[in-house]
Amino acid sequence: MQAELHGFAKFNADEKSFTFPNGSRLKLGYCDSESDVFQFQGQEYSIIGLEEACHFSESQMQFLTTCNRSTRNDIKPRMYYTANPGGVGHQWFKRLFIDREYREGENPDDYVFIPARVYDNTVLMEANPEYVKTLEALPEDLRRAHLEGDFSVFAGQFFREFRKEIHVHERFDIPDYWKKFRSLDYGLDMTACYWWAIANNGQCFIYRELHEPNLNLSQAAKKIVDMSPQNEHISYTVASPDLWNRRQETGASGMEIMSKNGLRGLVRAKHNRIQGWRMLREYLNPYVGEDGRKTARLQIFEDCKSAIKYFPMVIHDEHNPEDAADRPHIASHCVESLRYGCLSRHPESSYQEELIFPAGTSREDKERIRTNMDFAKVYARMQNQQQIRGGW
Repeated sequence: MQAELHGFAKFNADEKSFTFPNGSRLKLGYCDSESDVFQFQGQEYSIIGLEEACHFSESQMQFLTTCNRSTRNDIKPRMYYTANPGGVGHQWFKRLFIDREYREGENPDDYVFIPARVYDNTVLMEANPEYVKTLEALPEDLRRAHLEGDFSVFAGQFFREFRKEIHVHERFDIPDYWKKFRSLDYGLDMTACYWWAIANNGQCFIYRELHEPNLNLSQAAKKIVDMSPQNEHISYTVASPDLWNRRQETGASGMEIMSKNGLRGLVRAKHNRIQGWRMLREYLNPYVGEDGRKTARLQIFEDCKSAIKYFPMVIHDEHNPEDAADRPHIASHCVESLRYGCLSRHPESSYQEELIFPAGTSREDKERIRTNMDFAKVYARMQNQQQIRGGW
């Protein structure tokens, strides 16, 4: 750009900006972390361009729109995006420009999508026509994304196994005797809690969800308790390990604060991320059910909209392809909670040493709980003692 604008604009290396004789300014910026957008707070930009827009989170994009304004009458503020499928911003870009699904306050006439594929790049095609062969040799999902511009798949998508037609189930009345538990990933930016029910054939049904930001520990605990009917027997709540860390300001752990606010039976989740993702993939792995249709061990009720929405948004960690990225946080809290739930059901966790029963519990009752037999009968006697912990 310095070569192209030489003699027309003065470059300031410290500000990474070009200033033109009429006072107009062209500024280059970055948004590596979520908070980097705040460097632009209060600035006024008539035109904003996002290079590789799908690498920006939705919150970053939305914040930058607040800077897109002008006091001049001869310029209409506007934003330009270039993008390829994939990245943390894939879903918001796809919603606005591909699916054209708009929320209240969004005007469809404000959004225009101009597709351009490698064949439209005449300069590249003339200078390096062999590049097309490189794209054609990619694995199917990457080829569809980068050669064909298909936004239904994208590079970096972590859970490519997830399909609505396989993993989303219509709501039905869950039998009382099915084992039920909760999984919880807590953060002030997002509380993600899911209610699980285990069918006789081992399928796990996510039948209720809490996915809400800005809840402190006590508010989150009370909300989870309020959302659980009193006659619903919850075996345990497997929760993020950091809840067992003591807070400097109070000296109490998050687990203790939540317990005091009514959320009993908290179990510390195993934090083996790679093992957890592998286990979650096993739960997503499709198979042919007794009715001849494809299904999977993990089923999500159709009204658990956050889980369904954010599952496809999770991407690979850029440093470890076997790990999921922790951005966007609105999606990562969801799958972290589901990972805790899957690991709590893993056979290696089924007979962990931490499984403790109230004093006087008979060997037969312990075995009934471990094997999920006579569950309702056993818990009818034990539900008020709140001393059972561990996963099985």
